[in-house]
Amino acid sequence: MYEDSRTVISEEASEGGLEPNRDASAGRAANWTLAALSLATPLLIPMESYPAGAAVFVCGVILLTRVPEQLRLRMSILFGAVLLLAIAPVNTERSNEHFLVLGSFFAVVVFVPTILLRHQPGAIEWRFWPRRFQWLDVFYVAISIPIAWGVLRWYFFVATPELAENWPMPDEFSHEARWRLFFGINAVGIWDELFFVNTVYGIMRSCFPKGVANVAQAVVYTAVLNDMAFTGVGPIVVYAFALTQGAMYERSRCLLYVLIVHLVVDAFLVFAILQYHYPEHSFPLF
Repeated sequence: MYEDSRTVISEEASEGGLEPNRDASAGRAANWTLAALSLATPLLIPMESYPAGAAVFVCGVILLTRVPEQLRLRMSILFGAVLLLAIAPVNTERSNEHFLVLGSFFAVVVFVPTILLRHQPGAIEWRFWPRRFQWLDVFYVAISIPIAWGVLRWYFFVATPELAENWPMPDEFSHEARWRLFFGINAVGIWDELFFVNTVYGIMRSCFPKGVANVAQAVVYTAVLNDMAFTGVGPIVVYAFALTQGAMYERSRCLLYVLIVHLVVDAFLVFAILQYHYPEHSFPLF
């Protein structure tokens, strides 16, 4: 089961960490802290509204001083991760140097939170295999195939026809460029679930009700991917996808299904980009 912010606050109050009349105040501070994080993330990352984003970010950090210690540590980790991603070169360049630099940022925001919270079970779980098999999970994976195809066809070739230009490719087709695109997109896709779902949602759901946590993690998910490449109606598409991934993870409590679904989406994504740039060298999937 998850802990919400009221549970954490109540536990510290019962141990003498908070006076009873400060319980409600700490709960409000926790909620406003999450709101500040959710607002600062899009301001700092895709919108690059640094003065406004920094002001909201600082307000959130100040509010952290008014929340229980356990929640303060967990939320501080998320604030730190957002700050790192705000300065990271989040884009679709595929040079070796960029892979190394961006990969370093991505590795830090995934593995450092795990290390810092290793003595606090219930936040980041790293469970890949489901505890029990359920046909509904398999149905979700299966239905994602036609849905992903349909949504990406509409997104790339109807709603935002120039979208594939956000993944620049060489003028001349080459197998190296194709494989760099394939491995780059899939590597980022795996990272997406390890960070946004396993780390961000995992931490948030250990502090807040799972519905609230899912809505908030989807904001972070959308902000980063919108900054990376998913422009136009991308925020709507990505936000809906992020919500379903968080809900799927909450149901199965494992990473297997969300990873499979994301890799299905990434497969169609690669086809769409290649079909746009090299129609004569691509299978006409769309």
